Amino acid sequence: MTDDTPPQSLKFGWEEWVSLPDLGLPAIRAKVDTGARTSALHAADIEVFGSANKPRVRFAVHPIPGRDDLIIPCSAPIIDRREVTSSNGETESRYVIASRLSVAGQDWDIEITLTDRGTMTNRMLLGRQALRDHLNILPSERFQQPELDYDVYHTSRMRKIAPNRALRIAVLSRENNYSTRRLVEEGEARGHAVEVIDTTRCYMAINAMAPEVYYDGKRLPRYDAVIPRIGASITPYGTAIVRQFESIGTYVVNGSSGITSSRDKLHAHQILARHGIGMPPTAFANSPKDTSNLIGLVGTAPLIVKLLESTQGKGVVMAETKKAAESVIDAFRGLKANFLVQDFVKEAAGEDIRCLVVSGKVVAAMKRTGSDGDFRSNLHRGGSATKVRISKQERDAAVRSARVFGLGLAGVDLLRSNSGPKVLEVNSSPGLEGIETASGKNIAGLLYDGIEEKVRPAPVPRRKSARKSS
Repeated sequence: MTDDTPPQSLKFGWEEWVSLPDLGLPAIRAKVDTGARTSALHAADIEVFGSANKPRVRFAVHPIPGRDDLIIPCSAPIIDRREVTSSNGETESRYVIASRLSVAGQDWDIEITLTDRGTMTNRMLLGRQALRDHLNILPSERFQQPELDYDVYHTSRMRKIAPNRALRIAVLSRENNYSTRRLVEEGEARGHAVEVIDTTRCYMAINAMAPEVYYDGKRLPRYDAVIPRIGASITPYGTAIVRQFESIGTYVVNGSSGITSSRDKLHAHQILARHGIGMPPTAFANSPKDTSNLIGLVGTAPLIVKLLESTQGKGVVMAETKKAAESVIDAFRGLKANFLVQDFVKEAAGEDIRCLVVSGKVVAAMKRTGSDGDFRSNLHRGGSATKVRISKQERDAAVRSARVFGLGLAGVDLLRSNSGPKVLEVNSSPGLEGIETASGKNIAGLLYDGIEEKVRPAPVPRRKSARKSS
């Protein structure tokens, strides 16, 4: 139970093991210094974010001396900013936060200033405010309380004990649409700092030692996660920016290769076929001499002729007869357009199923029906959507489709046919408005659940030098 005053029965030596559970630091060696008023914690990469009324601070802690590869990201509200004079006479302005201090199973609240103690063996200093002058201090002794162990940072326990913390997240989007607004609103409601970045205004410093992404003349900060919303018209440049974030080591919801391959309809169908995922019979050819053979590979009319770069149902044509199919194919070839031909699944009756896959699970599904006289069911073309229950076979097809492209967020469109579900498309930037409205689910929230889980501190391999020393 948290209390303002620590128990008087505790005895402290000049060095003790403590925990800061609010910050996800289960084991810290602290130096006890009654000459200092406020406690201090080692902090690197300090950043302030949030509103002016409720500012917060993000920082990184390297709890094990000599292990800069072990990084515990932390965040907390700022309660003050103070001038602190160190023992060597230097004065520094520091941010002050509050946190629980845990010793021997008992907790109490303390104030902590943030400073760089990277050269110190003790990554924390305990001052008078934390001790409250009620503890029995034995200045010639050490470790009067139960000793902890740095080994906790090398086990899977780290993911379980890490507290929810404020994240810094970038949404790569050029549009102020429903999906972008929902991602910002939901993230900020959870206490995260969410920034919308226009992908086309980013540029890159490409080098081996320090790859960076710049925006409007300034280097972008280190983000915990990036949510790409790359439009079809800027796929090459957008995925190059995503690759740059990947090279920095940022967690990206949808990787560059998955976006690129899913956006190329021919390549996407080849990937689906290679993994044995059901899809309508599809054919592709370049030579005009192959028109009849191309149609024969797919089946009989009616057929679907689809531009490889088509989005939202644009560039998708149904040919009712073989002659009509030949005419459409000739017209597309005359425009030097790349296209593929697909069988028309009659039993789908102008309806398809959009499955929304988040972090490897189908979290919502809707049935889309085309407007009167239109075989295309896209909502952007006047189609309607209703909530729908899907079968296990349909669920498996959607999950597998998102997985083979490596997408953490995907809209998988499939048709219901007599021979099972047929995947039409895997969308790496699915809209949220239709699926949230039809399903009544907080899809943006489910996406953030997955992000928060992914960026939790992971265990770091042991080194002999990282063992506890006494």
